[in-house]
Amino acid sequence: MRYHAGGREDYPAVGDWVLLQPRWEEGKGTIHSILPRKSKFSRKMAGQTTEEQIVAVNVDTVFIVMALNNDYNVRRLERYLILAWESGASPVIVLNKADLCEDTGEMLRQTELAAAGVPIHLISALHDDISSLAAYAGSGQTVALIGSSGVGKSTLINRLLGKEHLETQEARAGDDRGRHTTTHRELVALPSGGCMIDTPGMRELQLWSASDGFDDTFEDITELAAYCQFSNCTHNTEPNCSITSAIEEGTLSSERFVSYQKLQKELHFLARKEDKRAQAEEKAKWKQLSKNAKQFKKR
Repeated sequence: MRYHAGGREDYPAVGDWVLLQPRWEEGKGTIHSILPRKSKFSRKMAGQTTEEQIVAVNVDTVFIVMALNNDYNVRRLERYLILAWESGASPVIVLNKADLCEDTGEMLRQTELAAAGVPIHLISALHDDISSLAAYAGSGQTVALIGSSGVGKSTLINRLLGKEHLETQEARAGDDRGRHTTTHRELVALPSGGCMIDTPGMRELQLWSASDGFDDTFEDITELAAYCQFSNCTHNTEPNCSITSAIEEGTLSSERFVSYQKLQKELHFLARKEDKRAQAEEKAKWKQLSKNAKQFKKR
């Protein structure tokens, strides 16, 4: 693949089906092509570079795993939802470590407001029956587990496997922050005939191109905006604004709307950077073609 790949997205990712020619005598193989992907969970690579990082592909369901301790953050949940919806897979929220939370009802209420219509499972991976989660990983189904370090992703997979396959660690006692136990992505086959993909904890979750995922995550705000008096309403000082009315009436939280605006700006900024990069790549390509043509004429 090295000599035919145009970029990182052309290399195999966890979950890919490939056409492989084994080289038995070397204990290796040559990948000739990657079969078409039905879904792709991506994020922007950490740091300043504007590149896509593919986390998992050919996934049917994305488990967004959050622990009900210091890890829980509604604003981060919105980011996970945007990327999950954009991937083409179906998001499912797993609120783990319910036994460590004093007010699970409030956590559930906040989650339902941020993720209307998305299945939510409130569990303790160590103590509860998790057969409801096993249903998503039936024969031929693939589930990817996404979340911070220490939220219990590997523990969930071990429970579904019925054995200790993946290494786990306790979260730090001082602040409930997770430890990086999983350091690579791994696809695990389950007895049910399904598969699960374990991923390292994500400390930095930057959005990648995700306009559809954004609309799906903030469908409530998008629908409200359609009833504003002005089609170009900024939801600031205009009269008859449905957004400001909903905030004043308490049916929409101001924090959620601020998050909506922030993430929208982030996506617009990313789109501009992507456009500039695409123009630079196109310019470089034609420059190289022109150079090659000149060299050919000299022969």
